[in-house]
Amino acid sequence: MQANADTIRTVVQEVLAQLGKAPKSSTPARDGDFGVFQSVDQAVAAANEAFKKLSESPLAARATVIECVRRICDEQAEELGTLEFQETKIGRLDHKIEKLKIIKLVPGVEFMRTDAVSGDHGLTVTEYAPFGVIGAITPVTHSLPTLAGNVVNMIAGGNTMVVNPHPNGARIACEGVRRFNRAIYKATGLENLVTIIEKPTLDTAAAIFAHRGVKLLCVTGGPAVARAAMESRKKAIVAGPGNPPVVVDETACLDNTASSIVKGGAYDNNLLCIGEKEVFAVEEIFDPLLDTMSRHGGFQLNSSQIDALSKLAFTPPTKPGDHYHLNRDLVGLDASKLAELIGVRVPAGTQLLFGETDTSNPFVPEEQMMPFVPFVRCRNFSHGVELALEFEHGFRHTSLIHSRNVRHMTRMGREMDTTLFVKNGPSMAGLGLGGQGYLSFSIATPTGEGVTNPMTFTRQRRCVLVDDLRVI
Repeated sequence: MQANADTIRTVVQEVLAQLGKAPKSSTPARDGDFGVFQSVDQAVAAANEAFKKLSESPLAARATVIECVRRICDEQAEELGTLEFQETKIGRLDHKIEKLKIIKLVPGVEFMRTDAVSGDHGLTVTEYAPFGVIGAITPVTHSLPTLAGNVVNMIAGGNTMVVNPHPNGARIACEGVRRFNRAIYKATGLENLVTIIEKPTLDTAAAIFAHRGVKLLCVTGGPAVARAAMESRKKAIVAGPGNPPVVVDETACLDNTASSIVKGGAYDNNLLCIGEKEVFAVEEIFDPLLDTMSRHGGFQLNSSQIDALSKLAFTPPTKPGDHYHLNRDLVGLDASKLAELIGVRVPAGTQLLFGETDTSNPFVPEEQMMPFVPFVRCRNFSHGVELALEFEHGFRHTSLIHSRNVRHMTRMGREMDTTLFVKNGPSMAGLGLGGQGYLSFSIATPTGEGVTNPMTFTRQRRCVLVDDLRVI
C-alpha cells in the first residue's frame, strides 16, 4: 500500500511540474543555491552540465527561458531596481527601475537565423552554434540590467553563463540569478543556466578568464578589466570605456539639442557609457544654447562653482604622463547633491548641471559618470570636430552631433569612426530607445562586435550536401 502511495505521489508531482505548478517539495536541493556558487570551479562545472542539458532541449526551451527573464525584470522591476539602488548607492531609482523594464527590448531567439545557398553542386547550410559556457564580467553601473541583457542574448544563442559581478553590485546580481533560475527550473526543468560567484574578487575573475571550461569571455567594465580580457588566450567580446563628445553646429535646433543633452547626460545620473560627457558648440549659437539648456532641466554653474566642483571631483596627476583621477564617491550622485557639495541650491526638478569650461578642465578628458556636462566654445564646426576627436581618445565608442547640415553629419561620422553615432537625439536613441535599432547593455567597442545581440555569441557551422537537394 505504501509503494502505491509513493508511486501516486511521484506521478502527481510529475504532472504538476509539467503544468508549471509543482509543489515546493518537488524542487531538488541545490548546493549552488539556484546558480549562486562560492567557487569558480563549482560554478563552471554546473554551467557546463547545464549547457549539455540545454543543447539537448528544443529551441522552444530557449524562448521559454528568455520569457522568464523578461517577465521577472518587468514585473519585479520596482523591487529589484530598489535593491540595486540601495546596494550600489549610485544613479537614479526611477532609471534603475526603467532599465529593468526595458530588458524586453533586448533581442532573443527571434534574432537567430540560418543561411543557405544552393547551386549546381548541391546545398550548403550555415547555422549559428553556441560556444558553450561564457564567462561574463558585469559592472556596478548597471549590475542586474547588464546581467539580464546578457542572459537573454547568450541563452538565445544556446550558451550558458558563469558571471563574476562587480563586488559593489554582487548582492543584487546574485538575487537576480536566483530568481531567474527558480523561474527557469519551474518552467523547463533546466538548472544552472546562469551561475554566479557570490563573493567576486579579482582572483575569481582571473580564474574565470583562465578556466578550461569557459569557452568565451564577455566583459563589460572599465579599462583595466577590459585589458585583462583582451590579454587572455580566449576569444573575448569586450565593452570598453567611452567619453562621448557632442558637437553642435550653427544649424542645430537649440530646443531639441538642449532637451536631448539633458535627457542623455542626466540618464541614471550619467552612468551610461554612451551618455553625453562633453559638448563642443560653435561660437555662433553657444550663448543661446546655454540659455536654452536652463529651460530643459539644466542648471548652469558659473566659473568659480565649476572650479570648486572640479577640485572635489578629481585628483590632479602626480607624475608626468598621468591623468586626473576620479573621486568615486561622487559617481552617480544626483545633480542637487553635487550642487550642495559646493554650496549651491538648485531648483526642484534639476536633472543636469552644466557650464562653460575650456579643454584644460578635467571634466572634458575624463569619463566622469556624474550629471555635470562641460560646454566648450568652438570657433567653427571644424574646430568642434577636431576637439571631439581629441577627447574621445580613439575609444571609437559613441559620438553625437546636433545639426541640420547633412554634410556636417557625414564628415563627423567619417572622422569620429565611433561604434555609435547619434544625430539630433539623446544618446539612448543609439540603443533603440527613441531611435531605430535594438537594445543591449554590452557595446563591444575595442573588439569590434558593436551592440551585442544573440548572433554575437555564436560560431558558424557549415553543413554541405554535394550535388543534391537543389530542387530548382
